[in-house]
Amino acid sequence: MNTKTTHPDYEKYAELHTTPQADYLHELYRETYLKTMYPRMLSGPLQGQFLKMISMMIRPRRILEIGTFTGYSTINLALGLPDDGVLHTIDSNAESVEIGRKYFEKAGVSDKIKIHIGNAMQLLPEIDGMFDLIFIDADKAHYLDYYLLVFDKLRSGGFLLADNAFWDGKVIRKASGNDPETKGIIEFNELVQNDSRVENMIIPLRDGIMMVRKI
Repeated sequence: MNTKTTHPDYEKYAELHTTPQADYLHELYRETYLKTMYPRMLSGPLQGQFLKMISMMIRPRRILEIGTFTGYSTINLALGLPDDGVLHTIDSNAESVEIGRKYFEKAGVSDKIKIHIGNAMQLLPEIDGMFDLIFIDADKAHYLDYYLLVFDKLRSGGFLLADNAFWDGKVIRKASGNDPETKGIIEFNELVQNDSRVENMIIPLRDGIMMVRKI
């Protein structure tokens, strides 16, 4: 989910000096806004390009994504996979995921994507193997739970990215720190910051992305 936290002029300038999204991603963006109730949950062009470039730099063979939505981030992450790579993506909403399927085909990555529909807390223990890159962008109240569940699935030297680290500024103001989502993000950010098994930083892109490298 994306919420603007940076100066709007800076973000606009960044977008103007970033490689434009592919036509099929533009189509997916538009369809998401036409057919879903909460289109702001979509990763936009700026964040999408960031995810794509991170994936292409890491060249992961296995990616795990928690929170598919309509698949915009899924496609960008999958573009960095080698021919024999695989991306496992989890979402509880089959209808939103269905929107993305034809765009997986257009992007040429459908054969690399394995979709899991259901509760991530229940599905994660059933997904075997180690991962080079993990992206978390799902129920904010469970960020800490997701982190603890997937940590042993992340290889040493692997990267974990978690969206909405700022949560629309609520983690800074702490004015809404008692609601489950804000509380979840705050607890996740604090645990990562104090986890001696990793090194980390928050990237102030859009609503903040926590980047974690497992030592």
